[in-house]
Amino acid sequence: MFVIRIPRYWRSKGFRYRLEGYRCEKCGHFHHSPRLVCRKCGSRSIRRDRLSQTGRLISYTVVKSSTPLFEQYVPYVVGVVKMVDGSLVVGQVTDCDPEELREDMQVEVTLRKIRVDGENKLIQYGYKFRPVIE
Repeated sequence: MFVIRIPRYWRSKGFRYRLEGYRCEKCGHFHHSPRLVCRKCGSRSIRRDRLSQTGRLISYTVVKSSTPLFEQYVPYVVGVVKMVDGSLVVGQVTDCDPEELREDMQVEVTLRKIRVDGENKLIQYGYKFRPVIE
């Protein structure tokens, strides 16, 4: 059985809740966890940054068969989103019918419940994407 490790989960809350991480000032590569050295170019010039809250849906799939952790949520949509700065982020797409989705559609970040840890009853929240509400 999968158990959420609270200290590890807490350390990653910036990325999970706000898409906040660290960007290399030399090459622009985004890291979702703290780094002393950029893994792309080796620079030590890294600053805290936040990804844009909008992007374009590049690709997606409808998950109909899942691991036991997410069986109760099938079917659900997982997509690859190209953020405004060019970073690619994988996440669940919500608040729409899968037939309404299309590649290159504009999406925005929203905070949603991801799942509930069965043993601890800890509710895990995180980012998901939804079509832009105009």
